[in-house]
This record gives sequence, structure tokens and C-alpha cells, in this order.
Amino acid sequence: MSKPLMTTVLAASALALPALAQSRPVTLTTTLKNYGGDGAYLAVYLTDAKGAYVGTLWVAGGKAKYYKNLADWSRLSAGDARRLDGVTGASVGQGRTLKVSADLADALIDAGYEIRIDAAVEDMRDSPGEIRVPLTRAGAGKPQAGKSYVQSFSYQIQ
Repeated sequence: MSKPLMTTVLAASALALPALAQSRPVTLTTTLKNYGGDGAYLAVYLTDAKGAYVGTLWVAGGKAKYYKNLADWSRLSAGDARRLDGVTGASVGQGRTLKVSADLADALIDAGYEIRIDAAVEDMRDSPGEIRVPLTRAGAGKPQAGKSYVQSFSYQIQ
């Protein structure tokens, strides 16, 4: 297996390991507003019931020097050396949609975990805590509005 493929497989399975149980694909869809600026950097991550960092699901934006502007994610994930393995892509332009998938352990669903998104746009205000939604079966498919840059966010559990 190639190193990039192995890295992607390890990163995707890391969030499925906590319960050593069945995992489900979860599709995350984030649509940005037309906010009049450059492409947005987004950190999509999971926290537990106490707000502790569990893992990074996706980071949109290729220049690591700007990750510090994703303040909550940067602070919470600082000790996670694998936080970026296989989970990064290009920034997301205004009015555009980012759609990514992750495998999450069944035990994480309806157990107090949250999906969070931090957002940052060059020459505009950063938006830590742009989105905070409980990871529940009841919340799947229900769009949530963001605070500054996100028009809507939703997730689907397969």
C-alpha cells in the first residue's frame, strides 16, 4: 500500500477506533455565504461531551501558516501530531460547497459528541466556533446556519 493511501486509511479509521465497533460513513456538507472575500479556511473536527478534542475530520486550506487563525481547533488539537494526516484540501471559495466524508464509530453518535467548524478568511475576521452541532441521528439532514461565513452545514449518516 502506498504511503499516502496508508496515511489516509489510518486517519479515516482513527475516529472509528474508540469503540472498536461498527462505523458509519458520515457525509459533511458545508455551503459558504457570498461574503465578499478570499477563499475560506475551515477546520471540521469532533469534540466529546466535555468539549475535549477527539479528532480532525477535514481542514480546507493548504497553507499551514494560516491554521493558527482557526483558533479553537488549533488550540484544542495542538497535541495531535496526526491531526492533518490525509484530511486536508484546498480552501473553499465564497458561495461554494465543501462535501467530505468520514467514517465515525457508531458509539460516537447520540453520545454527546459535537461536530465543530472554525472558519477564517484572509483580511476578514476569524470565526472560531462558526458551527457547533451535536452528532445525533435526529440532527442528521437538518441544515444549521453558521455565525459569519457558513450559509448552511448539514451531515448525513449512512
